[in-house]
Amino acid sequence: MDASGRLPAAGGDAEASDTLAYGTASRGDVAELIAFWLIAGENDARPVDTLDAIARLIERDPDAVIVARRDGRIVGTVVAGYDGWRAHLYRLAVHPDARRAGIARELMRLAEERFRAFGVTRADAMVLEGNELGQSLWTSLGYAPQAEWRRWVRPL
Repeated sequence: MDASGRLPAAGGDAEASDTLAYGTASRGDVAELIAFWLIAGENDARPVDTLDAIARLIERDPDAVIVARRDGRIVGTVVAGYDGWRAHLYRLAVHPDARRAGIARELMRLAEERFRAFGVTRADAMVLEGNELGQSLWTSLGYAPQAEWRRWVRPL
């Protein structure tokens, strides 16, 4: 992270850990992100992401999509969204061949660092009910489900 609290674009001088580089996604990464999520993400019961939607996210908040790269290819992601009021986490995913190497933990460290720079004191994560692997990871990161809340949605 630089003095402004921003991560570099992942293609540039990203923070490195072994052969991994961490940074933010750019508009040029949108197609790779969607392809990566089809391989690494839990996609049941999830609306389909589109190129335009992800491009709009990156245009609106260039630091929201944090990626891990190995040899230039995306191997991990987290969307760390901040709307000026609350912090939300989406799409924490690691390529199946790169799991159990601390990538998700480092992505989350960077996401939480981003939130703390805004003065945020709490973040929430979207985790599918049937995603046992994901639930185990979130628990290990110190997150807990809130049974008293239900998510209400309506397609627009």
